[in-house]
Amino acid sequence: MHFTNNTATIVSEVRTFVMGERKNCVSDREWKFRLKGYGYDLRNTERGTVLTSFPKGIEICTLDA
Repeated sequence: MHFTNNTATIVSEVRTFVMGERKNCVSDREWKFRLKGYGYDLRNTERGTVLTSFPKGIEICTLDA
């Protein structure tokens, strides 16, 4: 996947936000619930945990979750 510098910066900021939300949650279930409120979802794949848009499921990035 090819990103422009601006797109890569946005993806990095989204990843930082999502992982920050994870630190505020006591469970993965709460984390997923909170992310849906922001328009994101998580999907487990062979590549690891993938952040997607909610409800369309467009892949945004992989996470180190």
